Amino acid sequence: MRDSPARPRPRRVLPPLPRAPLPLWAAVLAAGGAALLMDLAYPDTGIWGLAFPATALLLLALNGRRVGGALLVGAVYGIPFFGLLVSFTARYLGPVPWAALSVVEGGLTALAAVPIALAYRWMPRAFPGRAGRLLGLPAVVAALWVGRELFVGSWPYGGFPWARLGMTQAESPLAHLSSWVGISGLSFLMVLLVAMIGEIVRLRAWVRPAALAAPAVVVVVLLFTPLFPTSSTGSMRIAAVQGNGPTGYFDEREPFAVIQAQTDATEPLYGEDVDLLVWPEGSLDADPFEYETIARRMSLVSARIGAPLLANAATARDDRFYNTSMLWTADDEAGQIHDKRHPVPFGEYVPDRAFYNALAPDLIGLLQRDYTPGSNSPTVEVDGVPIGLAICFDVIYDDVISAGIADGAQVLVFQTNNADFRGTDENLQQLAFARMRAIETGRSVVNVSTVGTSQIIRADGSTVSRLDADEAGALLKDVELRSGLTAGVVVGPWLQQLLLWGGLGALIVGWWRARRRP
Repeated sequence: MRDSPARPRPRRVLPPLPRAPLPLWAAVLAAGGAALLMDLAYPDTGIWGLAFPATALLLLALNGRRVGGALLVGAVYGIPFFGLLVSFTARYLGPVPWAALSVVEGGLTALAAVPIALAYRWMPRAFPGRAGRLLGLPAVVAALWVGRELFVGSWPYGGFPWARLGMTQAESPLAHLSSWVGISGLSFLMVLLVAMIGEIVRLRAWVRPAALAAPAVVVVVLLFTPLFPTSSTGSMRIAAVQGNGPTGYFDEREPFAVIQAQTDATEPLYGEDVDLLVWPEGSLDADPFEYETIARRMSLVSARIGAPLLANAATARDDRFYNTSMLWTADDEAGQIHDKRHPVPFGEYVPDRAFYNALAPDLIGLLQRDYTPGSNSPTVEVDGVPIGLAICFDVIYDDVISAGIADGAQVLVFQTNNADFRGTDENLQQLAFARMRAIETGRSVVNVSTVGTSQIIRADGSTVSRLDADEAGALLKDVELRSGLTAGVVVGPWLQQLLLWGGLGALIVGWWRARRRP
């Protein structure tokens, strides 16, 4: 009996890939529109609601794209967006640093947009059910968005976390969410809502009331979650002085002109009841540990105000330079100091100096000294009250804020020097980030600049008092002290890691299931 020939195994046919809702040319236009709208969501314009259609346009443009198309769409979004958002970098140094920062950050954004596009290709095949499309896919996309923000905000050279989506909401009723889930958690919820609505529209699922339940829950959470409670522990009378002196890199100045401007603006406070006097970053012309004239002036001001002076200057120790804030007393002492944790690359130090000097020797030559990252605690103590500090751009780094709160800070003081960015959006963007930190941590914030805008901000994000840009003056208020940890402070860092690795893990599972499905 002859053996019958073996039947050929049926060929496995994969489900068809989801079609891109837009042709590539239209996706590129949508990405460009998203960049414009997203920039308008940040200060100076600050139309926070535009962050939602901007996110929707970018997700629509990435939906169904292959790797090459996703890179193109991401670049068309990322480079113009950063070019608009950080245009202040061209204020004094010209177009080269601005263009370089925009291209690098935009390029990294494009690279990190690829996983989002792949999620739109793989997840519907891996989990084709209605729950997978309306809930699972949006959750993975939102988690990968947060992962993109963390990637761009941490690499290279420490990253530049200036453009997190949650930071657009400083003036919105959604800002309170950050006190529960942190800034990244707020970004996740915003993208989750937009991605859910996008899938409902694409599947025409609005005819089923059950399909609207999940986005409705997210909307309720976004709009009606109260501020996470912290406890009032009293108040501290804090004076913040904006001297409006010649503190820009290229400003012409007479000897001791900066400290004189700060002193002049402080004089109206003499005789007032003050617990702490705060001067901004760059409020001293030179290192008071090396220049006795500066030290004597600081001691005199502290004695006349009857309170310690928190000032800032470039200092040198052990052949290294630091951006240092110091608590100075009338006794010529600065027993407590804090050095800036994240010096700005190409602003306060040059990484790989030999390489970049060969590319742009004239620009690199402007930076003759490199600041060293600080390792001491971002807190000082006044009359037994811990005060959390962040110097200039350190306000955007979570680790600095978390370290201050972990050390018991009951109020936050942010010192900055915006003189190199006069007339741009930079100081208002930074001020919005300070407001989000107040809400996220449940702490009052004193944000003081050399040239403005300076504000004292309550723990709920509302403004107590302010000094506008290019105006010399002083703020003096009883600033509320608060204790207790918000969920945003405790849960936020863990949630970031969960979203980062959970999003990537879900994408890998989606790829594996999509290949195996018959």
